[in-house]
Amino acid sequence: MKSLIKTLLISLAVVSCSSNKSGDSKVNTDASYGYTEKNPIKVGGFSNGPANERRYLNSLSGPNGETINYERTGSCCAFETKNSPFGSGMLDAYAVTYEGKKDTVMLYLNMYDKASLKAPVGFKFK
Repeated sequence: MKSLIKTLLISLAVVSCSSNKSGDSKVNTDASYGYTEKNPIKVGGFSNGPANERRYLNSLSGPNGETINYERTGSCCAFETKNSPFGSGMLDAYAVTYEGKKDTVMLYLNMYDKASLKAPVGFKFK
């Protein structure tokens, strides 16, 4: 009986740990992540860059699951990168908001370089 209870408790612990889908662990704790040209969101894939940017933005929601709205406002901030056939690239700037948010924020995305993707502070993944 004791071994059965022990087995059940271990099984429960393993299952509960593996099924915990905390969106918070996928939120970058650096407040500048995505909000500044010095720390852009690196979606990568030069040839698929614009699609990767849209795919990333479409995966975001507000902190309570709100649907976000975004609009590309242009390119800025030239930088050097080996992932561009020209040796340099430009960041894409997006104005982002969601229902209930009083102000619009600007997010900077890098379609040339790739890094582990996280949600900026104030957002989460769907």
